[in-house]
Amino acid sequence: MMFQNEKSQAYWRKTLGLSAGLTLFWLFVTFVLTYFANTLTFKIFGWPFSFWMASQGSLVVFCLIIWFYAWRMGKLDAEYGLLDERD
Repeated sequence: MMFQNEKSQAYWRKTLGLSAGLTLFWLFVTFVLTYFANTLTFKIFGWPFSFWMASQGSLVVFCLIIWFYAWRMGKLDAEYGLLDERD
């Protein structure tokens, strides 16, 4: 059995890893993908890819990032026994 200090360190290490990974993914979608999307010439649903990424695609990805973070943190909280009785 892990001591409380080791357990909390492992929990925070996983939490920070998840946050860092999702932040890097957010940065990629926000800056890299939209920056280079203008050079891509294909169309999605009849609209140029650059327009679609700027107006719709990024918003969908941001919502998915938030959903994934909440889902994964719920799993981590359950794994480390940090859920409140109301949850």
